[in-house]
Amino acid sequence: MHLYFSILNLLTAWVMMAQLQQGVPDEKEKTTALKGRRRLAKECVPPLMKDNGETTLKCSDIVSFSEGQLRHAKTGEPFVFNYREDLHRWNQKRYEALGEIITKHVYGLLEKECHLKKITLPVDATENEPKSFIFMSEDALTNPDKLLVLIHGNGVVRAGQWARRLIINEDLDSGTQIPYIKKATEEGYGVIVLNPNENYIEVEKTKAQVQLSSDSSDEPAEKRERKDKIQKETKKRRDFYEKYRNPQKEKETIQMYIRDNGSPEEHAVYVWDHFISQSAAENVFFVAHSYGGLAFVELMIQREAEVKNKVTAVALTDSVHNVWHQEAGKTIREWMRENCCNWVSSSEPLDTAVESMLPDCPRVSAGTERHELTSWKSFPSIFKFFSEAMEAKNSSVKPAPMRRSNRIKYEEL
Repeated sequence: MHLYFSILNLLTAWVMMAQLQQGVPDEKEKTTALKGRRRLAKECVPPLMKDNGETTLKCSDIVSFSEGQLRHAKTGEPFVFNYREDLHRWNQKRYEALGEIITKHVYGLLEKECHLKKITLPVDATENEPKSFIFMSEDALTNPDKLLVLIHGNGVVRAGQWARRLIINEDLDSGTQIPYIKKATEEGYGVIVLNPNENYIEVEKTKAQVQLSSDSSDEPAEKRERKDKIQKETKKRRDFYEKYRNPQKEKETIQMYIRDNGSPEEHAVYVWDHFISQSAAENVFFVAHSYGGLAFVELMIQREAEVKNKVTAVALTDSVHNVWHQEAGKTIREWMRENCCNWVSSSEPLDTAVESMLPDCPRVSAGTERHELTSWKSFPSIFKFFSEAMEAKNSSVKPAPMRRSNRIKYEEL
């Protein structure tokens, strides 16, 4: 029995020693682990910033779009977020890098397939100031008949997109504005695609700026010294595991806002002043999704007379605008009731009237309960809505029957 316990103690000590040794990898293990991380990082890492401010992407060679659906170029498999089960931050970085590739890909489609041209903003930008851009068809300003203006929602989406999630998980048709652009072109519309989320550029902080932000802390000197000591003591261990979790080391940046385009609302007004209001089109139509609807209402508040004179109809898709919070006046609310329609997420069939507590435009079902799908599901109804609105305007008759049946009466307060 004594011998048994002696052997058991020796085994226990051996296991504990092995565990301790595993807790601190030796140099060979570190090298092997890092090589593995670097190999995985090469597959798809976040965009790397060049000196000139442009981005270069590292995973464009491993993704492709097969019949409009995102696929791995080598395996043909759809995108999987949890590519590394134990590395959420790494997976997130990989997802963000993929988003950058999608943005570049959609820009390319807008120019090559939709035949739009990129227009730099501000129109009088100097060489060194931050810039944004929009996309326009060749006849956007000269088409005497119809002009379609597209505004996406808030977040990571950029010009030409409705929802990144749909592009990644479903297809380009549901997640981008390309079907709208192609349909509009076929029906003789000019097209302008806004880019309301491109509000600033990020540049790396200089050493002086980093030092200034560090020194400007309100923490007592003693507390900062104690914190610095702790950081120095754990630096080697932290550096190793940071490389494991995050293949690209993050750098401190500052945001430089684009002149007169520092928010979606500013952007909408700027594009209106410099492009839409200058267009020759007798009939201007808007499709505005989510926060884009709020940007449109803000545009109306700031340019009410001009918008009423030029815009024939507005299709909102699950818009988040609020006429009370935005303080839209009575005349704006009346105009919206006659000329706007909001296709909202709902379990009801497409175009079924949906009640609202807000005294603005009629609300109808988009035929889906998913917010991001509302623009795609309401696509055929929206172009029908535009055609009927233009016919009604040209013939000086009351709105089409579909609009009358869906209009909701409100009492003016």
